[in-house]
Amino acid sequence: METGEIKGLCDRIRENVSKVMVGKGDVIDLMIASMISGGHVLLEDVPGTGKTMLGKTLARSIGVDFKRVQFTPDLLPSDLTGINYYNQKTGDFVFRAGPAFTNILLADEINRATPRTQSSLLECMEERQITIDGVTRPLAQPYFVIATQNPVETQGTFPLPEAQLDRFLIRTSVGYPSTQEAGGILERFNGESPFDTLEPVCTQQEICDVEASFRKVFASEDIERYIVAIVEKTRSDAAVELGVSPRGSLAMLRLCKAYASLRGRGFVAPEDVKYLAPYVFAHRLILRDDYRIRREKPESVIAGIIGRVEAPTENWEA
Repeated sequence: METGEIKGLCDRIRENVSKVMVGKGDVIDLMIASMISGGHVLLEDVPGTGKTMLGKTLARSIGVDFKRVQFTPDLLPSDLTGINYYNQKTGDFVFRAGPAFTNILLADEINRATPRTQSSLLECMEERQITIDGVTRPLAQPYFVIATQNPVETQGTFPLPEAQLDRFLIRTSVGYPSTQEAGGILERFNGESPFDTLEPVCTQQEICDVEASFRKVFASEDIERYIVAIVEKTRSDAAVELGVSPRGSLAMLRLCKAYASLRGRGFVAPEDVKYLAPYVFAHRLILRDDYRIRREKPESVIAGIIGRVEAPTENWEA
């Protein structure tokens, strides 16, 4: 699939999702780019901003299976991945698949589940497979996890460990609507929900083809060195206790290629790196205690690093 075809497909998906979601075009683009690059998204926002609806609308737009799991303290790993149960009629153990066997999984309020249950997502997010009782079962493609958490309410929650956060390609938020968008939401959902009549605009195979094709987007050695320089600065910055891992570097390059193809470009530009860096790197940082006490944001640390690292200045169109 060529870059122009990828852009056309992404435009159709964006337009279809926008029939339900009012505004939020930047968030929709990030979701699409993350999905086609094979990554996963952590949506950190207050309740009622449309996180679940965004996931459902995206799944229906591309015609794939969607499942939602409400994470609670009593949720067990087997409730998510499945279990082997004894069938008295046949006298054999039979596997019953859990909701993790899907294409798009919405892990709602993921930080309300125990670390044991949270960790059951690690294998399926990284390796696209689930192992139960020594038997490994591959997951359907595409496979896309959207996890949500409320950044305000912390009572009864279990913060995601660094290993879990590192599995998410980006962290972003939907955010409150503007005054104009709020009015548009009331008008659009005043009668029948547009989601009820939404139709797919592409096939599951087309999404798989895009996942295999976006990697052809060109990223020069200068771009790669630029990403490495930013990552190394996160490891030596005075505000940072733990910097970005090599997985984070690879995630940035992969997302930059997907985002460039979504924009119809066959090459990665420095602007792609600058724009995507806070989404890819911020949740991978651990700030020092004194900076956390002052409520310093990882996003502002990344912005400062971007300002100190010189960007390549080639003629990227050429």
